[in-house]
Amino acid sequence: MPDYYDEDKEKIINLVDKIPKLKFSKKIVGVVLVLVIALYLASGIFVVAPDEQGVVRRFGKFIRIESPGLNYHLPFPIETVLTPAVTQVKRVEIGFRTITFGPPARYREIPVEALMLTGDENIVSAEAIVQYKIKDPVNYLFNIILPEQTVRSAAEATLRQVIGERKIDEALTVGKYEIQEETKKLLQKLLDSYKAGILIVAVQLQDVNPPKEVQDAFKDVASAKEDKSRYINQAQGYRNDLIPKARGEAVKMTKEAEGYKIERIKKAEGDVAKFNNILTEYKKGEYITEARLYLETMEEILPNMNKVIVDLEENQSLINLLPLGDTKILAAPSKEVTK
Repeated sequence: MPDYYDEDKEKIINLVDKIPKLKFSKKIVGVVLVLVIALYLASGIFVVAPDEQGVVRRFGKFIRIESPGLNYHLPFPIETVLTPAVTQVKRVEIGFRTITFGPPARYREIPVEALMLTGDENIVSAEAIVQYKIKDPVNYLFNIILPEQTVRSAAEATLRQVIGERKIDEALTVGKYEIQEETKKLLQKLLDSYKAGILIVAVQLQDVNPPKEVQDAFKDVASAKEDKSRYINQAQGYRNDLIPKARGEAVKMTKEAEGYKIERIKKAEGDVAKFNNILTEYKKGEYITEARLYLETMEEILPNMNKVIVDLEENQSLINLLPLGDTKILAAPSKEVTK
């Protein structure tokens, strides 16, 4: 081999000899070992957030649940901890998927999930949102796999069952609230049978429509029903306006008739009382009463007519005064009125 190779080898050996050699005493080794053990034990410290619960497992088996705050478990691999958010409300979408929340929001339809059969054998497209949260973190973590997919599949099956028990008119119009509540109730019951540890917060129908192929026909039918309802409401409004008026007029006419009746009775009673009084006075002095009645009658008649007053002597005839035309001739009483 060439000489320069030996020289390089010798230089390398000299450099290695110059590297200082570390000498570890038993005391240093002990300190290092204690620090390693302390760090290992400290790795078991964990924090549970206010909206979480700590689920501690020992060699994979559930041991306990830790409350929010600073907690400790034996270091890995002896114990491990999971901290699911138990107060967070999650959601799954049925019949559609949100692409972007926007604004404006964009959605993608999933006809396989949305198309459903009603009880009267019609097809509707139903889209819904299911909101849920963790009720039991242990069951949620260990009894089901893919919780979101489990909730979606269970909700779709439940919604199909509920809509399948109702007619299409209910699903499209007045029955939406009942469908939501019934779906929520049945879905919770189904998930409880799975021991899924999930609480259904709400089921909200987003859109329930007939398939696109027959939407125009359904719109025509809906418009006709709306017209029918409008005409009925208008007729009822007219009825409700007319009947109270008629009843008011009837009451008014009845009260007027009763008032007129009372008036006539009172007037008749007054006339009777007046006549009785006159009769009493007449009986006291028949001629005087007769003369007074005659004079009162003349007072009412004479102011409105032309008249000639003739003072006739006894046994004198009126023929000598004729013709008098339209003039009314009144003869004074032949008898003298005496007091």
